[in-house]
Amino acid sequence: MQAFVTGSTGLLGSNLVRELVNQGYTVKALVRSVEKAKHLLGDVPRVQLVQGDLQNIAAFAPQLQGCDVLFHTAAYFRESYGLGDHWPQLKRLNIDATLELLEAAEKAGVRKAIYVSSSGCIGRKTDGSPGDETTPPAPVTYSNLYFKSKLMAEAAVANFLQRHALPVVLICPGAMLGPQDAAPTEFGQFVLDYVNRKIPALLAGGMPCVDARDVARAMVNAVERGRSGDRYLLAGPYCTMAELMRTLEAVSGVPAPRVQIPGIIMRVLALFSTWTARLTGRKPDVPIEGIKIMLAALAYDSTKAQQELGAQFRPLAVTLKDQIAWYRQANYL
Repeated sequence: MQAFVTGSTGLLGSNLVRELVNQGYTVKALVRSVEKAKHLLGDVPRVQLVQGDLQNIAAFAPQLQGCDVLFHTAAYFRESYGLGDHWPQLKRLNIDATLELLEAAEKAGVRKAIYVSSSGCIGRKTDGSPGDETTPPAPVTYSNLYFKSKLMAEAAVANFLQRHALPVVLICPGAMLGPQDAAPTEFGQFVLDYVNRKIPALLAGGMPCVDARDVARAMVNAVERGRSGDRYLLAGPYCTMAELMRTLEAVSGVPAPRVQIPGIIMRVLALFSTWTARLTGRKPDVPIEGIKIMLAALAYDSTKAQQELGAQFRPLAVTLKDQIAWYRQANYL
């Protein structure tokens, strides 16, 4: 079996490439930077690096020939936490390019596609219990432009499936952590900041946390088990930010702050950080979108993915220990 993976140097994509190879696949890995890819994936056998990006799908589309399955993990995400109007790029890369890629895959004879959406497209149930794959979006879905772009991409995929034969399975991960977070993601940067003692107080709110390796394994299982057009939540258990920081204390030895900052103060600090960033032209140190997600306290029920895809979620402490070890090995710390 041969897989084509977009976003291969991202946190999820790089772990997915490794999982695919471990399960016997050969992989064509789409990368923007061959140099970065060699650093992250150079030790992985049976991987062919394909240089290109979603801005020009036609340039790499011939490489889809001979592939059995497409894993589409690439997205415009981390950049959207900065200042400026990101909607044109979010629409172009997260919505329009997704459709163009699916059409190219079908034309090339790919037999199945696994598309990575986001748990941010789903809210809690009306009684406050964790949401499942059928639960409507939360208010933050519409205010967060990344979540909004993913929700619109899901609708575009549903429309695609009405007109095309290529099966597409939708994966909705929670907030991902784990090794190979080279960018790093916003959540990865939080871990680095914690270990470097840059977070002075316990934060309010929380979010579902999941190991990217667990998401990757369930995605590979979805090739055989996933139903076309279905969503699968791979969110992991809900974790408060205070619990997360105390777990970081346990695995890193860096003491967690003893004072907790209220949510309203977090919002004020984020707004001040945004104002300062506009003056300096730098990315905000406290991104307001990240704070909104924490305070939305989204939580999910991943039972469907556990039953149908065999998803399993390792303990948070194991994930964080491995992530910090990877950062040390890669000289981030």
